[in-house]
Amino acid sequence: MTTRSSIAITNAYVVPVAAEPFENGTVLIEDGVITAVGQDVAVPEGTTTIDAQGRWLVPGFVEAHGHIGIHEEGEGWAGNDTNEMTDPNGSALRAIDAVQIDEEGFRDALAGGVTTAVIKPGSGNPIGGQTVAIKTWGGRTIDEQLISDSVSVKSALGENPKRVYGDKKQLPSTRLGVANVIRKAFVDAQNYAAKRDAAAEEGKPFERDLGKETLARVLAGELAWDQHTHRADDIATAIRLSEEFGYRLVINHGTEGHLIADVLAEKDIPVIYGPMFVSRSKVEVRHRANRNIAAMAAAGVRVAITTDHPVIPINFLVHQASFAARDGLPRETALAAITTNPASFLRLDARVGAIAEGLDGDVVLWSGDPLDTDQRAERVFITGTEVYTWDPSADAGRGAGRVVERTARFA
Repeated sequence: MTTRSSIAITNAYVVPVAAEPFENGTVLIEDGVITAVGQDVAVPEGTTTIDAQGRWLVPGFVEAHGHIGIHEEGEGWAGNDTNEMTDPNGSALRAIDAVQIDEEGFRDALAGGVTTAVIKPGSGNPIGGQTVAIKTWGGRTIDEQLISDSVSVKSALGENPKRVYGDKKQLPSTRLGVANVIRKAFVDAQNYAAKRDAAAEEGKPFERDLGKETLARVLAGELAWDQHTHRADDIATAIRLSEEFGYRLVINHGTEGHLIADVLAEKDIPVIYGPMFVSRSKVEVRHRANRNIAAMAAAGVRVAITTDHPVIPINFLVHQASFAARDGLPRETALAAITTNPASFLRLDARVGAIAEGLDGDVVLWSGDPLDTDQRAERVFITGTEVYTWDPSADAGRGAGRVVERTARFA
């Protein structure tokens, strides 16, 4: 499992996010878990102590929607396992089976203060497969970096799936066809669950189906439905489907969510917004703007921010929050959008997303306010273990980040 250490970080400007920030703070991490937060924390004798010298201490950031390790940078087709575009219904697929944890993007994540990544299949299929939440450092295998493999199922509406299968001259080639694939899959899952439960009651054998089992878990509320959707009409379809089958909906991207922000707020449907630093590359993102997330938040929508890595490098997650704040998103909300909010949306908040007793010791010392683009992550800790350090004297005085590499972790 991810290495767990015991440390005390003292004299910090502590920004718990889930509570008010305070100066001269101490955070005690014991065996990888935060055990005390405050100004008068008793540090046990022998504990390694780090003097923050007034620097900002914030939770490790949470990337709520990306493809790090499943779409490897610079590897072409050989490193791209994002979409199994041979069947519109990929409900039996699992992202965990395709993540390369040594991919360079994980080092970038640490440099940007990102300690948790929710990795998802792509948007080529109406139903893409099951997602996974992991630490961005620490294991010999991905299984040792696992936070949860019971997070959500990725689904897509709009241009991507209709283009992929339209080019193949097969269902779905239209928006109504995409919705049909999803609707039929859920009806099949309902029928499957009823027959499975009846067989269990009668003590009879039952033939398993991995895809239907996954969708039955969505229907039971165990897994969220991560819905890739940009246009307002597609968001409306996502809502319609979720209400028809009663599952827990999370909008991913939500480019035109501001156009129906009151509907999203009324129904308390959260939105993972982004990526934001992109061109208007297709019709459904022509209304992309940083200020859209501010409009949704102002209407009462709970929001998070995504890079959709590698669309935007994962270390730029915090910069997207900075630009959202510049364009009207309250700074407190911008910081919550990359910490507490995504952790809450995807039910990871018992482990990550804030600085609080009982949570994992995933914290980052910043030189100053992370939303100030002149500041940087200087020391990154995952379960209390320092995994990244900024060395200002390295590279002939230009400075460089140092990641604790695999050879050092498991020597």
